[in-house]
Amino acid sequence: MRPLRLATLSVAMALGAGAAGASVTVLGNGLASACWQAAVRERADLEAMQACDLSLQNETLSRHDLAGTHINRGVLEMVQGKYEAARSDFDRAIGLEPNLGEAWADRGAVNLGESRYQDAVADLTKALSLGTEAPEKAYFNRALAYEAMDDEKSAYFDFLQAETLAPNWPLPKKELLRFTVTRR
Repeated sequence: MRPLRLATLSVAMALGAGAAGASVTVLGNGLASACWQAAVRERADLEAMQACDLSLQNETLSRHDLAGTHINRGVLEMVQGKYEAARSDFDRAIGLEPNLGEAWADRGAVNLGESRYQDAVADLTKALSLGTEAPEKAYFNRALAYEAMDDEKSAYFDFLQAETLAPNWPLPKKELLRFTVTRR
């Protein structure tokens, strides 16, 4: 199996407010790779789920690829709105590879989807400290969590950071239009 390369995936449909998650790329021709490709395409159909399940059950994967496959299956579960199952996969990935920022970012997205805003902020902050391929999405999700907790100042700065990191991504720009900055 080749080394992993990280890739991001938007799961706005699953979480409703433009929240975003991240998948882990598994290169090659095996079921783990098919699971990743389904996650990138947000194709959470029976065939895609079976590829993930069969990979986890039957393929000999490195610890990192095993964690990545749990993340990818979790992304597909998020797309289906199966947050408990997704959380379980992200927890397994964190148990295998605790320094993999994508697992923390995705668990943060699940927390956001379940209105567990403090947990979302904690997980997304951890993801950002570990590093993720698309930090703008972690900042965006953390901004949503901050705003839900009535911390508009932190939300504003995270939306601003998301826009700075991804100037062509329209979602942070749209959110920033709702804010008025005043000096005291």
